[in-house]
Amino acid sequence: MDERFVVELLGKTPGIEVLVELVKIDPMTLTASARVDYLAALEKQGAWLQALMQIAIVAVAGAEPDSDKGLYSSVDDPQREEIATTLNVAPVTAQSRIDVARVLTQHLPATCTALANGEISSAQATVIAKESATLLRRGIDPDQLKYLESTAIAYAEFHTPAQVTNKVRSIVAKMEPVEFEVAVAQASEGRRVTFTPQPHGMAQIMALLPAVEAQTVWLAIDKLARANKEKGLVSFASTKLASQSENRRKRGLDSFEDSNEIGHLANPSLSREGDISEKSSHLETGSNSHRDPVSNTMSNPMSNPMSNPMSNPMSNPDMELISAGIEPLSLDQLRADALATIAESFLAVSADENLAHGRPVTLNLTLDLPTFLGLNENPGVLAGYGEIPASAARLLAKDAKWRRFITDPVTGNLLDYGRLTYQPPQPLIDFIVARDRRCRFPGCRQPARVCDIDHAIPWEEGGKTSKENLGLLCRRHHRMKTHGGWELASFEDGSCEWKSPEGNIFKVAARSINEVA
Repeated sequence: MDERFVVELLGKTPGIEVLVELVKIDPMTLTASARVDYLAALEKQGAWLQALMQIAIVAVAGAEPDSDKGLYSSVDDPQREEIATTLNVAPVTAQSRIDVARVLTQHLPATCTALANGEISSAQATVIAKESATLLRRGIDPDQLKYLESTAIAYAEFHTPAQVTNKVRSIVAKMEPVEFEVAVAQASEGRRVTFTPQPHGMAQIMALLPAVEAQTVWLAIDKLARANKEKGLVSFASTKLASQSENRRKRGLDSFEDSNEIGHLANPSLSREGDISEKSSHLETGSNSHRDPVSNTMSNPMSNPMSNPMSNPMSNPDMELISAGIEPLSLDQLRADALATIAESFLAVSADENLAHGRPVTLNLTLDLPTFLGLNENPGVLAGYGEIPASAARLLAKDAKWRRFITDPVTGNLLDYGRLTYQPPQPLIDFIVARDRRCRFPGCRQPARVCDIDHAIPWEEGGKTSKENLGLLCRRHHRMKTHGGWELASFEDGSCEWKSPEGNIFKVAARSINEVA
């Protein structure tokens, strides 16, 4: 193929004709330089499609925000949920996209044109819209808005979205210094902490705080970390040799054969006619269990090998798997451990306060008995996160309080439990919380501890207080079901089906207790 054709397509205004020609090209047949041009041409097409997306979003959500319907329905509730469920994004993301689309289409025509022409990216258009939205709420002069928009578009040509954001904020601060002071004060009201799961048994805690409070938190964490560093805390490098695993398994089998009781509990129970259920263990830790001040660490065993029973790896099978090497903990590691230590200390002293569904706020871990006994190496499931390694799960479960649930070994779904009173008893509450673990609305991640236990068919309309009819809903989606026109059908296995006010159907599958919800 004549690679000048790719350059020609790159220079054309984006549109369906150009996109069709680009689709016909195999980039692997191009030279390195032409491949870059091909990528840039596709990026321009993507910007054009995103310009169309802004129009489509406004078509669904409306050019102006929906009116506030009162106590049980906030602004844009129906439109936001329609877009969120259709695009499989969180409601807050859907609302953000609605807000950006309205600003772009109603107030920033030059930005929309630049986006449609592929002169700026969708990310750059989004930051221009978000920064402009603040000024629009304050009633910015139209000429100032045009100046801000033109300057930002010109700057975006050779700068990243983050750099464009800083440029726009700099312009705004110079335009309105008094309002900038007010904006800083208002920003403090948006302070928050978020939790995001990460791969390999890790998770990320992010805090947005005013500078003074952030510095206070940092100094406390850093002080505890440096105090622990002076104690010579060490970390065990993680290894798992096949011979060690096999020896451990053999030791577990020996213990298994010596205990009839453990043998009975560890085996799946088989009933007649092939109806199989497996006994799995649901563990609670946190409120009444105490780890070492720093997880998976100990005082330097070289200085005093008998000061801590964990200093002898042979006394703990899990430590045998991870103690092939000893490394000093870095200050970054110690700061992370210090944050967890501070949180654990608070949970320990407030175990009887602010109960969630009748239970203390705890870490919830699901682990099968054979793995706990060392006969298997199946990962445990940490509620609100997902799989963690068997060795980490055993260490966490060692001092835990146990609750046992009976599960179907094929689906992992919890088996039946029911009552015929309006207020479910504690065992049924425990069952519903363990089964659902979070709000049942599509895409909602609100955890069980902040959810209501809802009757899918209201009690006053003949709905039963049973596992088929009960489920977890966060307060916002509970109100939407009751007052916002959303309909919920609940099924025996814990799955459910939602019908939106527009008649669209969204299905939520049953959640295996062996998988993260």
